[in-house]
Amino acid sequence: MVLYINGEPREVERELNLNELLNYLGIAFREVGLAISVNGEVIPKSKYTDVRLKEGDSVEIIHLVGGG
Repeated sequence: MVLYINGEPREVERELNLNELLNYLGIAFREVGLAISVNGEVIPKSKYTDVRLKEGDSVEIIHLVGGG
């Protein structure tokens, strides 16, 4: 199955939810400063296990960085 992660095609072996995708990518589920959208819709962390990704979905993963 192909997903588009931050605009790049990425092959995954099976259907995943957002939490499983983060684990697959090596990103901590509870990481502070993390925002994710699927097909343009921002997903709250409380819904990461509920959102099932489908073939061709576009996932944007944004790491917020503080600074001054």
